[in-house]
Amino acid sequence: MLDYDGDTHLYLQIAEILRQRVSGLTSGHPVPSEADIQHEFGVARTTARRAIHVLREEGLIYTVQGEGTFVGAPDEAPRQPRKIPLYQEIAGDISREIKAGRYRPRRPIPGETTLVQQYDCARETVRRAMALLREQGWIYTVPQRGSYVSEKDAWPEE
Repeated sequence: MLDYDGDTHLYLQIAEILRQRVSGLTSGHPVPSEADIQHEFGVARTTARRAIHVLREEGLIYTVQGEGTFVGAPDEAPRQPRKIPLYQEIAGDISREIKAGRYRPRRPIPGETTLVQQYDCARETVRRAMALLREQGWIYTVPQRGSYVSEKDAWPEE
């Protein structure tokens, strides 16, 4: 599918494939995430990002931070907006898992990479969720080790 030895950059080849795919989709239809493109084509995240950037610059797609990338222009899309931002949804899911006992105090929660894959979102979205959980007292982070569940007395009151 991709010509690794040709004279055309991989991101341009991927952009052309995606251009063909989105041409038959209605406005507001979701486009594969950078992680999906990276996995499908076996390329680096920056290559996937550049391919998406090409289509965005052409006006074929648009991105809503924390929600994803969609076909068309943002003002013409019949997309249903999220009720809450994705990072808040992730933080809520993790805090519910902590309350339910799935993640115990002083034990790790899933790392960034795992959460990016689980929620099919950008790393920055997961980082915002983690920051919110830290701010609320659910977790703490140990540099170079990861994030851990706080002691129960540090959890926010209901």
